Amino acid sequence: MTPPPAPRLPDAPAPTERIDDVDLADEMQGSFLEYAYSVIYSRALPDARDGLKPVQRRILYMMSEMGLRPDRGHVKSARVVGEVMGKLHPHGDGAIYDALVRLAQDFTMRVPFVDGHGNFGSLDDGPAASRYTEARLRASALAMVEGLDEDVVDFVPNYDNQLTQPDVLPAAFPNLLVNGASGIAVGMATNMAPHNLIEVAAAARYLLDKPDATLDELMTFVPGPDLPTGGRILGLDGIKEAYATGRGRFTTRATVSVEQVTARKRGLVITELPYLVGPERVIEKIKDGVQSKKLQGISDVTDLTDRKNGLRLVIGIKNGFDPNAVLEQLYRYTPLEDGFSINAVALVDGRPQTLGLVELLRVYLEHRTEVVTRRSRYRLDRRRERLHLVEGLLVAILDIDEVIQVIRTSDDAEQARTRLIEIFDLSQVQSEYILELRLRRLTRFSRIELEAERDQLRAEIAELEAILADPARVRALVGDELDDAAARLGTPRRTLLTEGMPTAPPSRARAQAAASLEMADTPCRVLLSTTGRALRVDLGDEDALVAPSTERRVAHDAIRASAITTVRGELVAITDRGRFVRFSPDALPAVPATSVQLAAGVPLAEYVGLTDPRERIVTIVDPAAETPLALGTRGGVVKRLSPGSYPNRSEGEVIGLKDGDVVVGAALAPDAGELVFVTSDAQLLRFSAELVRPQGAPAGGMAGIKLAAGATVIAFSVVDASENVEVVTVSGSSAALAGIEPGRAKRSLFTEFPAKGRATGGVRAHAFLKGEDSLRVAYVGVDPVAVAADGKPRTLPDGGAKRDGSGTPLDSAIETIGTRAR
Repeated sequence: MTPPPAPRLPDAPAPTERIDDVDLADEMQGSFLEYAYSVIYSRALPDARDGLKPVQRRILYMMSEMGLRPDRGHVKSARVVGEVMGKLHPHGDGAIYDALVRLAQDFTMRVPFVDGHGNFGSLDDGPAASRYTEARLRASALAMVEGLDEDVVDFVPNYDNQLTQPDVLPAAFPNLLVNGASGIAVGMATNMAPHNLIEVAAAARYLLDKPDATLDELMTFVPGPDLPTGGRILGLDGIKEAYATGRGRFTTRATVSVEQVTARKRGLVITELPYLVGPERVIEKIKDGVQSKKLQGISDVTDLTDRKNGLRLVIGIKNGFDPNAVLEQLYRYTPLEDGFSINAVALVDGRPQTLGLVELLRVYLEHRTEVVTRRSRYRLDRRRERLHLVEGLLVAILDIDEVIQVIRTSDDAEQARTRLIEIFDLSQVQSEYILELRLRRLTRFSRIELEAERDQLRAEIAELEAILADPARVRALVGDELDDAAARLGTPRRTLLTEGMPTAPPSRARAQAAASLEMADTPCRVLLSTTGRALRVDLGDEDALVAPSTERRVAHDAIRASAITTVRGELVAITDRGRFVRFSPDALPAVPATSVQLAAGVPLAEYVGLTDPRERIVTIVDPAAETPLALGTRGGVVKRLSPGSYPNRSEGEVIGLKDGDVVVGAALAPDAGELVFVTSDAQLLRFSAELVRPQGAPAGGMAGIKLAAGATVIAFSVVDASENVEVVTVSGSSAALAGIEPGRAKRSLFTEFPAKGRATGGVRAHAFLKGEDSLRVAYVGVDPVAVAADGKPRTLPDGGAKRDGSGTPLDSAIETIGTRAR
């Protein structure tokens, strides 16, 4: 069935057309100016008084109105964003959430305002969505909004004129300087560095007391920016220029230290980066530099950053390269050195201005003075109003029966109010308040409380009147509140200020720059301590090679062996398993030749890569030495290794040991030297080194000393009889635990011991007393130094004892004996 046609409506009148001719240039100019003004005033630039952009101010105000105090629970960030967008901010939620995130980032703001819960991003990654994060205010934010309910600032309508919002926050501290700001407006931009709250507050207090203070005087309190991520600032000229004119530039550097990242490798450890530079950006630039051959000497980069320990970026340095030279290249080609340009543009009375340090502080102090004045005036008015009511209540309570009678006999409330005013000489407000009075307030205690309140109100009114009447007291109150804010919210300075200059641009060819990174192959002496630690002593001249200073002393520990080589040369470590391991000393900790501190060394066993913790290094030698190496074993075997007999590989054998036998000592032994064995049963044998024929590496050696049943060799040495050689022995009981009983020690001259033939039993070196049956420690050499297990020195008795004496009791146990650093 076909539906009936729709009724025809009468023709609507044609709309009246209106076309206005507008000059395009004028329209574009006017529209652009309106847009530019909106961006400058309402979006991009901070107010010089509270240091906040409108969106930041609205976030803090709305969170305060929502009751999101530090002692309350977190709420979803999306809820905060929704409240701000719906009531105050006429822009998208993305901009609001971005501003909220920045207020919570402790690596962006020196004093964050928002306590964020969840992923609020990092320098390399963005935050999670607002529905996944939570937020509440910090104590610092409460200091910014404190007093808003006391008419301290003007309130203006929101975007739809339905609500009001503060035109500026009270700001208990100079936030623009403390947290800095950045923004791009139309035709202008701002970029301000964060500062230390304690320093800024001190400068503001000084300017408050001395309005004519100069920039130099203020810079004694604020020497420079204090960045949230720490680091170092190089050069102060750019900072002073920025403080004077509002524009300047300074250079920041990461905090880097050269550390022994492994036993055999040194590296650069970065714990602080320049402001707004993330570790991933640094790693990417390093990789690019290595691939393009701009950076040399870098083996690897490891990011060990975590929430618990903070930033830790480890850059491995290849052996043979100077870490400090590599670091200079990193400063040149990576963001480890970065620049920061200050452009201090902020709104003053609604107009953008470029401000120096003095002007910024003055604008803030004027604002804070007005806040304190308005707050005092508000409190004075409220206390006067309350005093007026309290005085009326006291009149009513003094004659309460008549007051009740007046009220009961009145026809209505209006008549009662009028009669109270006439009879008791009350005001309209007082009579209204008495009519609303609850009967429980009519007790004797209420009267006492009211009289106490009246007296307190009168005192507070007098104090507030005195403050408002004296501008000096207002300034003092502003200063006291600044000090209080600094004490509650301030933290120590993080950024180090230095007068050094930044890295100069490269001026030589890349190949020459790369070559300069390698360590100079200068002479050095490698020392091995009795506790197995090693370090490198760089030698500056030939005299140091042949005649080292006898005035140098070791703070802790003693020397077991030393060898002369070059920084990039090669040494071999001889172990008690009869093996050698080649190594280069370039990565060993280096100390100057005038100050040897063995405590700064590294365990050589770890440095050369020994995998068995029971394997011990007995000496270090130059494999190219033309002097044979003598080795003595626990089983009494002696061997001299022919020069040049080390196999051409990184490690191998130097003596064929029998099962259960180990090397107890090794040293270079020329034909003129003497070999010395000391056994556990106190026998000492010395004989000429030329009696032992040099052999190749696989040989097992020959008989060195004839051992009694149950005896073993505890010390083997190579000495020059022409030197002042001493023999030190320490006796004890074999049944006692090591390090428990000190025992007895004896020092005798080496010349007291006659030479015997090889493979004989030697002569007695120590007489045992009751309870003693063995030697615990023995040493034959010059300048003996005794140390405990922890490397600390122990006192030895005086020398010159008879060779077969029993020694003197020790105060504490001796672990090993070595010689002094020479």
